[in-house]
Amino acid sequence: MAPTWDPRHPARPAGRRASLLPVLLPLAVLILVAVAVGSWLQFTERQAVDTVHTVGSQAADRVDVEADVQQVDAKARELALRVRVTPRGALGEEGGTAPAGDLVLQTSAQTLGDLEFTAHERITIRDVQVALTNGSISDYPFDTYETDVEFWAQVDGKQVPVRMLFSNNDTLFSVSATPAPAGQEAAAAAGAGLALGLARSGSLLVFAVFMMIVMWALAASVVIGAWYVTTRREGLVWAALGWMAATLFALSAFRNNAPGTPPIGCVLDWFAFLWAETVIALCLIAVVVTGVRSALQQDETPPT
Repeated sequence: MAPTWDPRHPARPAGRRASLLPVLLPLAVLILVAVAVGSWLQFTERQAVDTVHTVGSQAADRVDVEADVQQVDAKARELALRVRVTPRGALGEEGGTAPAGDLVLQTSAQTLGDLEFTAHERITIRDVQVALTNGSISDYPFDTYETDVEFWAQVDGKQVPVRMLFSNNDTLFSVSATPAPAGQEAAAAAGAGLALGLARSGSLLVFAVFMMIVMWALAASVVIGAWYVTTRREGLVWAALGWMAATLFALSAFRNNAPGTPPIGCVLDWFAFLWAETVIALCLIAVVVTGVRSALQQDETPPT
């Protein structure tokens, strides 16, 4: 019996299958490049977070200060610094968990308060606030800040050497640290200080720029859709109106998801969000007005 041919499943021509290769190959290369760039950016940011900056004395009898940035509050213009103090050598007891004498850790002018530890008592971790200078959150996501972190130590009223180990644990900010200029005080030689520069992390900056591009892209899409609906004069197209209204409100929710909770009126708003919202709202109004006029004209036209 001769084989039957099923017209519901026609054979695909070999030329059509081969024509997909020029499309799939560049797409695969693009995906590989994107993953490679993303992996490199993630690795560099991870290396920056794991970096520990060491400055100060290497004497056997010293006070080690581990200062870790826990969170940067740009709106309050301060950063939370977690401080771990460990007296070494003759200055410490029980493996450095307690000072041999009354320990006073003096800080820079930007740090809110000095730290005091009673002799022979276990040292606990302290959190201190450090004020930020030379920056404004209204420049988000391109805002930058500066501050100084310095420590001097006294045991029983006598100044002792200090070594500081500084690191950053806030993934929303990248921190650059350089040794602070010494010689400003007689005790500067025994202290340890760093001048800090803070900026938004690379991943946050990329995401914020991506958000601005998406906002303008959505606004352009609504403009094209509004032009199409108004030029054809098809009356009130409810599907188009619903899509435009949903885009108008969704864009606001999208903006509020920006990392770091930027305030209204920042660079993100003036570069993209406020203008995109304005364009979408005007397009929505234009479509409604044109649709109502077209609908009224159709109602007034006598049937033939």
